[in-house]
Amino acid sequence: MSRYLELELQHASFSVTAAYDGETGLQMALADHWDIILLDLMLPKLDGLDLCRRLRSCKQTPVIMLTAKGSVPDRVKGLDCGADDYLPKPFAFEELLARIRVILRRQEEQQSRNENQVFFLQDLCIDMDARLVLKNNKPIGLTKREFDLLAALVKNANRVMDRETLLDLVWGFEAAVDTNVVDVYVRYIRNKIDHSKETSLIQTVRGIGYVVRA
Repeated sequence: MSRYLELELQHASFSVTAAYDGETGLQMALADHWDIILLDLMLPKLDGLDLCRRLRSCKQTPVIMLTAKGSVPDRVKGLDCGADDYLPKPFAFEELLARIRVILRRQEEQQSRNENQVFFLQDLCIDMDARLVLKNNKPIGLTKREFDLLAALVKNANRVMDRETLLDLVWGFEAAVDTNVVDVYVRYIRNKIDHSKETSLIQTVRGIGYVVRA
């Protein structure tokens, strides 16, 4: 089975390394980065359940369990110990490939979401989750409104944002304030993030609004 999977996965353009007992598999899993681990339950020296538990104590590498134990309690045990998927034998190789693609796609989407939360523009680093702005690695103190306005512009980099849209995004649709407040807060932000002689990160588009050029 191991040799069959290795050949089929290589034919599908995957790079594959095999381990034939649990202890060796755990050492390999902890020592290097792997996109996915295919794990049998009935392994010599260390069974798949214990291997998965030990792996989960320090790494989150996706694990698909492949096993002859296909009962509901066995599946529950496998998933509870940290497996991402559970495929009982016998199985069609095409189904295994489909499950691998699902996990890889999920990883790519998660990585994309994580990367999109941190933006680097000129000498600024804007961390959306931490609500932190660094300029040359030094924190810039922005108020809540200032950060929300900068975040709205940065997330829409290269797109000209009119004052009404920015007002809705930052202050809300029902805010009883004039669009001139956007100009005031842009000035506040510029005073904190720009040097006096450099081109402002937030550029004015006359008659329309503002844009951040990435």
